[in-house]
Amino acid sequence: MNTLQVWVVRTLLKNTTIILFLLLFVGFGLLAPNFLSLRNLEIIISNASYIGIIAVGMTFVLLTGGIDLSVGSVMYVSAVVVGLLIENYDFSIAAALMVGFLAGLAFGLFNAVVITLLGIPPFIATLVTMIAGRGVGLLLTRSAAVDFPDELTMLSAVRVFGIQLNIFIFALVVLAATVFLMLTASGRRLYAVGNDPEAARKAGINATALIAMTYVISGGCAALAGFVSISQLGRVNAGFGMGDEFDAIAAAVLGGASLFGGVGTAFPGTVLGTIMIQMVQAGLVFIRVDLYIQPIVMGGIIFFAVFLDSFRRVQLKKLERRNIMRLSDS
Repeated sequence: MNTLQVWVVRTLLKNTTIILFLLLFVGFGLLAPNFLSLRNLEIIISNASYIGIIAVGMTFVLLTGGIDLSVGSVMYVSAVVVGLLIENYDFSIAAALMVGFLAGLAFGLFNAVVITLLGIPPFIATLVTMIAGRGVGLLLTRSAAVDFPDELTMLSAVRVFGIQLNIFIFALVVLAATVFLMLTASGRRLYAVGNDPEAARKAGINATALIAMTYVISGGCAALAGFVSISQLGRVNAGFGMGDEFDAIAAAVLGGASLFGGVGTAFPGTVLGTIMIQMVQAGLVFIRVDLYIQPIVMGGIIFFAVFLDSFRRVQLKKLERRNIMRLSDS
């Protein structure tokens, strides 16, 4: 390959998220013209907001080469805590939300300790937390649904600067994450840890603390996502949050985050990946795909996201090696 071809291939590989987004957007628009209405786009982003918040937290974890399978259960427990405190102990909404958020942080801290201090692999550690967390929620509720007061559910209709509150919260989370990752020393060090943990440690970076921080952030984001979701649904049942961890992983990976660490952005990457997941779900409804086939399609998307990550990583490494060999030959 000549220099121009290498540049074109590298550009395509690094911008697969944007390319896929445009292809899906145009494709569903052609198949269902109503899909492109502004109202429908707002609904898509609104419905995607809570998954997007989880996916932002997941992006932090993926940057270190880890994974967090517990976020769906953390969502469930945090929401249950809020509901029970309001219903049984007359907590104010603000106080209950604060305690629920702290519960999410506590689960994240537990994951951080088990992974960084005990050396348990992230997959196993967070899988255990996912199962145990769901069990805690079921124990607290005895599998009964938890209803929330109108004052909380009415928040979903609130608009800030003309933007739905849940979308506004999603935007704030993305903004905070982007500023941290792109403009702070800790954010840059996080990428270094993900690329080569041992080299980062030799450079004086406290990799253990940074890795632990990502799981706490992920737990906090999961709790916040639970609050956004209950403001839309008004009720939490035993299946609340179940499977959302896989949508969050798929959204982050489709957005360009690597399962191998060191690569990923909250914006535009994770934002576009999240909207793509919701866009596909909405698009399948618009073009009237069989309801029972839709989960198969979503499973295929998750597989494709993992395959794309691996393919992109391998091809970019090949291009880097070719570039090094070309420079050495010259």
